[in-house]
Amino acid sequence: MNTAIRPPLLCPFEKIFSSQLQRDDEFYMALAYNQAIDAWKQDEVPIGAVIVLGGEVIAAAHNQRDSTRDPTAHAEMLAFTQAAKAIGDWRLNEATLYVTKEPCPMCSGATLMARLKRVVYAVPDPKMGCLGGATDLNLLAKSNHRLEITRGVLERPSLELLQSYFRLKRTEA
Repeated sequence: MNTAIRPPLLCPFEKIFSSQLQRDDEFYMALAYNQAIDAWKQDEVPIGAVIVLGGEVIAAAHNQRDSTRDPTAHAEMLAFTQAAKAIGDWRLNEATLYVTKEPCPMCSGATLMARLKRVVYAVPDPKMGCLGGATDLNLLAKSNHRLEITRGVLERPSLELLQSYFRLKRTEA
């Protein structure tokens, strides 16, 4: 097993530092975006997530699949674990997840299982997104929980970040 520490990658994107006076969807999505930049710097797919409860961030994470060699180490999954630990309960009933890309099947399922109130995402994913992209798990007829969904918050910078990362990876290959 290779445990060599990789040097940080240079990321050409700047973090967003919003005023804390207006804590709206853009403010919290900027925090998720900043997590995505941290992912890039660790040579991970730049996806970031934060979970907010009562106006306070209770979890913040970014993808760590490659560094941990864990297929479940998506930003959302890591944030769910942090949030549950922070409040001492797996039920995140009144919490909102902010994530820079539409959640995949695993993460979409976890949002429902954790009973999140709301999911806000930046970039839609027509191939693997499961909250409106490829399919919508929120519309499962027999599900006993429904999420509020908000799409497209900070979509442009989040999309540019993802596209630039993958463009770089293709030129390296």
